[in-house]
Order: sequence, then structure tokens, then C-alpha cells
Amino acid sequence: MAERLTKSAARNVFYGGSAFFFAIFIGLTAHSHWYIANVSTDTATLTPSVARGKHVWEKHSCINCHTLLGEGAYFAPEVGNVWDRWGGKDDPAAAREMLKAWMQSQPSGAEGRRQMPQFNLSDRELDDLADFLEWTSRIKTQSWPPNKAG
Repeated sequence: MAERLTKSAARNVFYGGSAFFFAIFIGLTAHSHWYIANVSTDTATLTPSVARGKHVWEKHSCINCHTLLGEGAYFAPEVGNVWDRWGGKDDPAAAREMLKAWMQSQPSGAEGRRQMPQFNLSDRELDDLADFLEWTSRIKTQSWPPNKAG
């Protein structure tokens, strides 16, 4: 056994290790894409209304204040599980009406709280946003957020 690592042996260790970890990276990336497409995303209920709701979410930059599944700002509550918090699993119609009423009553004027602006959304936009949030609640999030309040 050699007392020291030769230049060619060091090069072989570098290239071999790089190839090995690159292969691991490619495998994990492929698995992540497969998992998102086949396990965590509810593609069966991905409707045009859900897509329009996401457009409403993006158009009004809701992510600048709210988080959605942990992504976004932390000024306002997490909305990835708002459908479940407002009873959407038990009574979807009531949760939808609650969401619409909440959006239409903004700003609430509550003392000591940041105020959500009034976006003056149409009934269709409110329904689409509700569909988007309902769809988001069905994503398998691996127990995120860690508490029900978001």
C-alpha cells in the first residue's frame, strides 16, 4: 500500500465520487418529480376553475402576505389548510360561503391587526379562489403545516 495518495489516484477518487453523487442527485430528482406527479398532487380534480383560482391568487399577489404550504410571506395566516380549518371537509358549502364572506368583508378594521385589502373580487373569482384553496387542501403535505392554525 502506498504511503501517500498519488496524483492519478486522487483524480480517480474525485471523478468517481463526483459521478456517484451526480447519479444519486439525478435519482432523487427523478423520484421527486414522480412523487409530485403521481402521489402528492390531486390531478383528478384539477379543473379549469382551480386554474383560474390560482390565477386570482397570483394576480393579487396573495403570497406577498400569506403562505401557501409554507411558501410565501409570514404576515398573514397559512392558507394551504384554510379549507380544513373552516370545516370544508364536513360542510364544503359552508366553508365556501365563509371564505366568500371573509373576502368581501375586508378590511375588517380590527384594532392591532394588519388589514387585508379589499380586492373587489367578482362572484366567479371568489368561487374560483375557493376551488383553488379546496384543491390545495387535498395535496399530501406530509403533515405540513405542523399545527392546524398554520
